[in-house]
Amino acid sequence: MRKFIYKNWTKVSLILALIYMVSACENSFENDGFDVNSPSNVSSFKIKGITGEIDQKTGKISITMPYGSDITAVTPEVVLQEGAISNLDVTTPINFTNPIKFRVTNGNLYKDYTVTTIVLSPIKTFKINGVVATVNDISKTITMTLPEGTNLTALQPVIEVTEGVSILPASGAVIDFSNPVTFVVTSNGKSVNYTANVGVPVTGLVVAFLGTAETRAEITNIDEITAADWFFSTFSGAKYISFGSIENGVDLSDVDVIWWHFDSAVNLPAIAYKPAVTTALKNFRANGGNLLLTSFASQYVDALGIVPSGKGPNNVFGDFPPNGFVDGNSWGMSFKGHENHPIFEGLTTYETGKANLLQSGTFRLNHTAWWFVPEWGGYVNGEGWRNQTGGTNLASEAWDNNLDGRVTIAEFPNTTANKNVVVISMGAYDWYNETNSSGVPSQANEFINNIKLLTQNSINYLAKK
Repeated sequence: MRKFIYKNWTKVSLILALIYMVSACENSFENDGFDVNSPSNVSSFKIKGITGEIDQKTGKISITMPYGSDITAVTPEVVLQEGAISNLDVTTPINFTNPIKFRVTNGNLYKDYTVTTIVLSPIKTFKINGVVATVNDISKTITMTLPEGTNLTALQPVIEVTEGVSILPASGAVIDFSNPVTFVVTSNGKSVNYTANVGVPVTGLVVAFLGTAETRAEITNIDEITAADWFFSTFSGAKYISFGSIENGVDLSDVDVIWWHFDSAVNLPAIAYKPAVTTALKNFRANGGNLLLTSFASQYVDALGIVPSGKGPNNVFGDFPPNGFVDGNSWGMSFKGHENHPIFEGLTTYETGKANLLQSGTFRLNHTAWWFVPEWGGYVNGEGWRNQTGGTNLASEAWDNNLDGRVTIAEFPNTTANKNVVVISMGAYDWYNETNSSGVPSQANEFINNIKLLTQNSINYLAKK
């Protein structure tokens, strides 16, 4: 039975109604039809008696459920304003594991809502020496990286658990984290095991951030600035290298990994193609150096001979300010079949082999430089792509369980043990979320830690090859 409860709605004047209609048309152009002042409101939304927080300005409904709640088949209780109707079918139970979108209509006006439901983790926080771990409730893992040189043999984690939950070893116990440690989480007589992996950066690692600016201070692209700021705060052996310095013969012999994150333009800069530069980077790689290429820099695999000529990314696009947009869906990736690859270790996943990188409602430019496999390039599928490019496709779009649609993360080559190039090339890999064309700041991206960890894992992985 459909459970909608309607509240009284004050009659509006004809003039006000016309204003609403004009506003709805304008918003339809700017914000996908969302009218903040529309009477098509959701007044209340509940799941199993838990009331959601409703943001009428954004259409977001957030619900936090107690630990252990089953949200895979739930009939919500929805209260609408008088006269409003919804396309949300509550005659059958709904799976709230992923965000649920629905529309509420009142006459000629409507609002789109997105319900995001979170089940509390049994472990609220897990800290060692002030460093916060990533707790993954899907894979039941606790992952963190402590500063270089930390003694792992006698550490005391500070653990905060959800009400009604106990954990062993207990918070404050002295533990040797040289190897993975099992923590037993118990609630209502049921226990599950979480595996804690605590590590430190590769000792003596020298890593470089490559850019077109002569110095790090002269970088102007905000996405590149944000990535560089994180990079230098994470790796003690970090340094900046410009393309100009490479052209002029800078010594790269002491560098383990070079990361080029290029977000400034769809086409790579002319200096990247200068013979002195490409020769230096080819020699760097031939002598054991490693490369991480992200965003539009993924295209560099062609110029550096990492793939056969013409086999670089074949689908390159993206917006630039003031363009860009907000999407109601979170964007992520599927790495099915590569769940145990080191670059995915510790990521927060929403199911096995799948993780989000960019949150719904977050402003995005969708800077993409991937391989579109099925129709373009004669690849047909993932196997065809591997055979023709000499790489290993590690991830695709979230819907692609067979990794046959897009190549969003790859490593090269696939024929030797020294796989010394990793590319990350999808629009969800977005370090900074700009304001929209109206100057409204974007919300924070709750999945930014997945981007950071994916990058850190990739650098550490390359350094060990």
